[in-house]
Amino acid sequence: MQKRQVKLLSDPRQNAVISSHYIAMPAPAMTFDTALPLYRSADLRHIESAAADQKLMQRAGRAAADWASQLCDNGGAILVLAGPGNNGGDAFDAARRLRAAFFDVELVFPGDPERLPADAAAACKHFLAEGGRIRHAISPQRHWSLIIDGLFGIGLTRDITGPYAGLIDSANALADRDGCPLLALDCPSGLDADTGVVRGAVIRASHTLSFIAAKPGLFTGDGPDCCGNCRVAALDLDAEAIAPAAGRLVGIDAFAAHLRPRRRNSHKGSYGNAGILGGAPGMTGAALLAARAALRLGSGRVYVALLDAQAPALDPCQPELMLRRPDALHDAAMSALACGPGLGTSIAAKEQLVAALRQDIPLVLDADALNLLARECDLPVAVALRQAPTLLTPHPAEAARLLERSVEAIQSDRIGAAQEIAERFNALVALKGCGTVLAHPDGQWRINANGNPGLATAGSGDVLTGIIVALLAQGWDADAALAGGVHLHGAAADRLVDEGLGPVGLTAGELIDSARYCLNDWIGRA
Repeated sequence: MQKRQVKLLSDPRQNAVISSHYIAMPAPAMTFDTALPLYRSADLRHIESAAADQKLMQRAGRAAADWASQLCDNGGAILVLAGPGNNGGDAFDAARRLRAAFFDVELVFPGDPERLPADAAAACKHFLAEGGRIRHAISPQRHWSLIIDGLFGIGLTRDITGPYAGLIDSANALADRDGCPLLALDCPSGLDADTGVVRGAVIRASHTLSFIAAKPGLFTGDGPDCCGNCRVAALDLDAEAIAPAAGRLVGIDAFAAHLRPRRRNSHKGSYGNAGILGGAPGMTGAALLAARAALRLGSGRVYVALLDAQAPALDPCQPELMLRRPDALHDAAMSALACGPGLGTSIAAKEQLVAALRQDIPLVLDADALNLLARECDLPVAVALRQAPTLLTPHPAEAARLLERSVEAIQSDRIGAAQEIAERFNALVALKGCGTVLAHPDGQWRINANGNPGLATAGSGDVLTGIIVALLAQGWDADAALAGGVHLHGAAADRLVDEGLGPVGLTAGELIDSARYCLNDWIGRA
């Protein structure tokens, strides 16, 4: 079987307008400068309604045909799949334009043209009037240079079954068989554009052209595995002038103000003191990974308190770390504290967490600190009442415990889950996973789009905790530290993969020096 080739954007500065109506979105292994706005389906419907007097379907068809002609520049046959709604109308219009440009186009639509919405019906009639032909099934013997998915766009509310599911399965199989691009219009059919959840059968696109604005579901959950290389076709609209963006992608602009070169006239006290609290028996490695990350990401000093009474007094791999007994840590002059890596859930662990909550400094809670919050009914109130910033970094299972739900429920609405945790605990939240979701108590949210499967390894979250507390210790505000830490974490993994060190077998310890390199590189480019 011929392997499908997918061309990805790799230049970290490719975030500008590509043409009059194309905007590049981050592909895998891409760090980008500007945070693009994200809109849910309901907000996009509002924008479409406000622009109802404009020819949006024709603009979408033109944008789709433009990119399709680039993807099929060697000629050959193009298969266009049209669905029963306005996404199908976009497909009809694109197919008409491609035929006019002398491409060999086969359009498959298993529905009833008389039941199409008004704009889609007009596009269908225009396609037929110019000599186009509708087929109800894919020609079995033909080979394709490009497949266009115009079956279902945004607003999908139920699983795709029946004939359309069969078309989706066929499109995926044919794209693999022929090694051709598979271009999804607006959103891969079968993917929930709001949540990134697959609804039954789903298109596995190599390219996605998102109309008007980017959608959150393209970047979290199953979205990145379904979308491939993404672009926005703004359709000559300024979405943000019509409606404020509900959320954004994380870009360097979220923390650029902190990317300043260090003054030559400085000392270790200029860069803060980070504390790491954790390391119960059998889990000291988690705390040490976080501590090493905090040191190498710029903290002037790093204090480490390990709950394991048999723990060594020195880290031989990082002797610069200052190891303390847990009770002594809270008397140290810390600028920021991270609690949780390898902490355990013992009575002693809870006592140390309570002491950490009393510290009037920025506090990162991860791992077992979150499990204690979920288990002990008095702790959530203590967290919510803190005056200093609190940052929570749960993975989906920890989020499920915090909200007393299943992991499946968390993953079915990652943005909503992150927002609920942020509001309940009066904290900034990073819900980890594919497309980490950042949420604020005031309802703001972001999605981080970089990173790769190499991060799915033991200790990766501990390194993230260490990165975030290092930035906090150096005086970054909590919002910037959370966004910057998550983005650095992903960029570090992407850099290692670019160098051939992963994603298979990538280790958490390797992320630390790569993150240090990325941070210094960003400071140098700022």
